[in-house]
Amino acid sequence: MSAARHPDVAALVLAAGQGTRMKSDLAKVLHPVAGRPLLAWVLDAVGALGVARVLVVVGHQREHVMERFADAGLEWVIQAEQRGTGHAVMMASPALAGFTGTLLVVCGDTPLLEAPTLEALLAHHAATGAAVTVLSMRLPDPAGYGRIVRDPAGGIAAIVEERDASPAVRALDEVNSGNYAFDYPALAAVLGTLGTHNAQHEYYLTDTVALLRGRGRRTEVLCAADYRELLGVNTPEQLAEAERLRIERGARA
Repeated sequence: MSAARHPDVAALVLAAGQGTRMKSDLAKVLHPVAGRPLLAWVLDAVGALGVARVLVVVGHQREHVMERFADAGLEWVIQAEQRGTGHAVMMASPALAGFTGTLLVVCGDTPLLEAPTLEALLAHHAATGAAVTVLSMRLPDPAGYGRIVRDPAGGIAAIVEERDASPAVRALDEVNSGNYAFDYPALAAVLGTLGTHNAQHEYYLTDTVALLRGRGRRTEVLCAADYRELLGVNTPEQLAEAERLRIERGARA
């Protein structure tokens, strides 16, 4: 890990998912892309930022994931039962007790993610003084993703999961990438108020946007320049596409 250029930032990497659509017994984040596990590429991007701490939420086959990255200097957070992204962050609360900086939340299944994009997210978050800044992307086909609903000023009003979206909201092409920068004390204040009143009966981290906004806090969004960098891997076909793009880009040793 590089020197602490962001000493007030802790990164939380979400890597607990089972990845049932991968049709494999292997933990999703351990599937190889260009010869390395998915999670290794994400940790490269996070590590290049020079953040103070890197915590990784693990669940499915956590022993294998922890063993594979035993020498990476990571802090492990156990999410034994996967009950959504909001629940994953709740599981990290004890480890983050007393932390007053910025929490960078990153998806563990995005092997094309690069550090400059996360740097831009942190910079936008710091410059605006937002309680949360969501990293978004515009997709040719947004099906399956939570839609970004902007306010008249260009900030973010809400993130609406597709299962819960109206036809008008589903027509939007700007979607949530699953990566965020939070003012952690502000996030901690609303985490306990999350509910499961949604189609999946899960605790959605996305719901914190509306909760923070309801408390008068500033909510921002930054749209990434290249959506391909933020694409998650959920199927063998997406894994193959990530492999192709990673090799095309030039896989690092």
